Amino acid sequence: MLPKLLTEIPGPKSRALAVELKRHECRNTTHVADDFPIFWERAEGVNVWDADGNRFLDLTSAFGVAGLGHTNREIRDALVSQSAQLFHAMGDVHPPAVKVGLCRDLSAATFERWGAGEAKTILGNSGSDAVEAALKTALLHTGKPGVIAFTGGYHGLGYGALEAGGLPFFKNPFRPQLKEFAVILPYPHCFHCPFGNKESARVSGTFPQCAATCLAQIQSQIERAIAARAIGAILVEPVQGRGGIVVPPTGFLPMLRALCDEHKVLLIADEIYTGFNRTGELFACEHFSVVPDLICLGKGMASGFPISACVGRSKVMDAWPESRGEALHTSTFLGNPLGCAMARESIRLHRDPALSPRVRAMGSRFQSALQKIQSPRVGQVRGLGLMLGLEVVTGDGAPDGAFAIAAMKRGLRDGLIFLCDSPDSNVLAFTPPFAISDDEIGFVTGRLQEYLTSFPGSIS
Repeated sequence: MLPKLLTEIPGPKSRALAVELKRHECRNTTHVADDFPIFWERAEGVNVWDADGNRFLDLTSAFGVAGLGHTNREIRDALVSQSAQLFHAMGDVHPPAVKVGLCRDLSAATFERWGAGEAKTILGNSGSDAVEAALKTALLHTGKPGVIAFTGGYHGLGYGALEAGGLPFFKNPFRPQLKEFAVILPYPHCFHCPFGNKESARVSGTFPQCAATCLAQIQSQIERAIAARAIGAILVEPVQGRGGIVVPPTGFLPMLRALCDEHKVLLIADEIYTGFNRTGELFACEHFSVVPDLICLGKGMASGFPISACVGRSKVMDAWPESRGEALHTSTFLGNPLGCAMARESIRLHRDPALSPRVRAMGSRFQSALQKIQSPRVGQVRGLGLMLGLEVVTGDGAPDGAFAIAAMKRGLRDGLIFLCDSPDSNVLAFTPPFAISDDEIGFVTGRLQEYLTSFPGSIS
């Protein structure tokens, strides 16, 4: 069912809720303005209804979580069934039985499936938890505290994950409390070449000939960092999400894998966003035929419950000492039974062999439709699977975040929910539920064509 024009967004109930929220929530959390936000009340499949009863097409999967669709029936049944038995247990003391099955499922879906042997898991409550568990694992395994990470990287906002992040907006206010263990190096962003190759900005959809030179320069910087500091891990998003939906050259991850093998450094793949078919493979590292040492998972892992995992090769994870009654890394809600049940069913559905090809096919059609938009404001369309970005630029090619944000807010009136990513907020990001239809894609791209051919300031 296609969206329809909504004349009053936000509606009166959303506006009243915004006033109440602003009174009681930290003002830094939810952006509240006359035209933003709407308040969700229910969701199903690819659709969301707000407190005023307006229906929207969700092009975000709620931050990439609901790839299998909002309130998916099988996952809802798993939640209801588990809720009749047990809400909560004692995750690291007297665990729920369902936690055992989830850890086994994660091993089977990752390292066993890759032919790399059995894996072990540390469960958490958020993506940041999973990343920090991986960073701790790397220190225990290698004895080296340093971490190489990349510009544009987003790994969560806990202090360990924040230090390894590559987005200054989140990090700079808290630098006085951060321990500087991370070296941030350029991520190979071919549309905004970190080494100033202007020719690459003219190439859309394929990587320029300079990619090999770019990777050689990044490799040189990594080798110098390893020579200068005790580096124990390289932390990387196989495809950057919050950084602007950035797909690296195909040789980037294999180069990192080779360097890690050579220098006895662990490769950590942050697949919080990209995991579970978002890019058209169960995990994005599979596009590049690379097996990491540790993989961080969340978002689509449970399709709506706050649960995450750091999964690693058993010989790496065994750097942790055996528990003698007190765990070094744990939390009250570790292995919550509701989350474990939802995650087990979600993983089962994600492993359907028909799902990845569907995501690739729909992603290809969506990307092709975006590339057909005719506007000088389109800098580049990029992505993998159903993780796509359209970069909005000014007439001289500079990032135009103000126009992108205006388009995002105008989209709400057309019943469309999408987000703006990148450090400049100028990349329109599309990560819809996998059940999005061709008609819905056509509707979205038709509206975008209208927005992107509007004169400056005319989107309202």
